[in-house]
Amino acid sequence: MMAAWIRSEPQQAHVSVALVRWAVALVILMHPLHGFLHAENIPRFGEYLSSLGFPLGGALAWAVLLTQTAASLLMLAGRLVVPACAAHMVVLLTGIVVFHYPLGWYVVGPGAGGMEFSVLMISCLCAVAWAHWPRHRGP
Repeated sequence: MMAAWIRSEPQQAHVSVALVRWAVALVILMHPLHGFLHAENIPRFGEYLSSLGFPLGGALAWAVLLTQTAASLLMLAGRLVVPACAAHMVVLLTGIVVFHYPLGWYVVGPGAGGMEFSVLMISCLCAVAWAHWPRHRGP
C-alpha cells in the first residue's frame, strides 16, 4: 500500500485538470469583475497603459478586461479552452514584462509586486491547454 503512495500514476487526471481550469478561470475572472464594479478605475488603467507607450490606452484597458472575462467564461464552460488559455497567457506575459519583472520575483515577502504569481498562473494555463490540445486520431 505504501508503494502506491510513493510512486503512483494519476488515476483521475481529467478531474484534476478540470479543477485547475476552474480555479485559474475564477481567480483571473475576479480582476475584470472588480474593474466592472469600480468602473471609475478603468480610465486610470488606460492612462497608465498610455503612459507606458501603448496606443489607445483606454480602449486597450477595456480590451484586457473583456478578454479576461470572455476567456474565463469559456474556460469555465469548457469551450475553446486552448484559445482562452492563450489569451490569458498573452495578458499575463505582458503584465510580467511591463509591470512585474522590474519588481522582481516575489509577490510578497522579500519583495512586492513581483512575477511569481503570474508565472504560476501561466504554468497552470499551459497544463490546462496541453490537456485540452486536440490530438490527431488517425484515419
